[in-house]
Amino acid sequence: MKAPVLSLLLCLAGAPALAHGTDVHKTNAETTQHQQQPAPALPFDLKLGGPFQLTDQTGKIRTQVNPDGHMQLLFFGYANCASICTAALPLMGDVVDDLAGRGLNVTPVMITVDPKRDTVETIGPALQKHHPDFVGLTGSAMDLQVVYDLFAIAHDIVFTDPALGDVFSHGSHIYLLDPQGKFLTLLPPILSAGRMVDIVQNYADTGV
Repeated sequence: MKAPVLSLLLCLAGAPALAHGTDVHKTNAETTQHQQQPAPALPFDLKLGGPFQLTDQTGKIRTQVNPDGHMQLLFFGYANCASICTAALPLMGDVVDDLAGRGLNVTPVMITVDPKRDTVETIGPALQKHHPDFVGLTGSAMDLQVVYDLFAIAHDIVFTDPALGDVFSHGSHIYLLDPQGKFLTLLPPILSAGRMVDIVQNYADTGV
């Protein structure tokens, strides 16, 4: 099963997943030291990713392959999330902008865990508040489950807020994919935008 394997990986790699309501506090010294360290090596060959078909905010079918030939930052969340998504999505936008300044185009992508509310009509405007290049993907429960299984994604409704509706627990990691949709590595959101930029640039430079 992929989900237990992924949990073990995160423990071994020192990259804890963040759930809703989880706070991470680091001193400046700890952050500086962490940023000077190389990216945590995956302790074994983690098999994540694969072929899928979903629908983007324009109504077009989109697969794991980036049509523009760009590397991809992939996150699983939902557009009206008021917790970890509000940190991860802007962070992805910052990384994309920093990489563009280096001449490297990367596409930020979010696959919804809340397809009832994240429809073709609603997912795009919400994501583009974080970055104009954001691609939002949704689909049928069956098509989405295929992708959740490919990336070992677990999500649950933890409670229903009177104002926000259903509130989901879900993972917080960002997945780096190559232009063909091949999984390269995990980027924990505790990393700074600068550290993520360096990691993505390294993959681009080495052609992995």
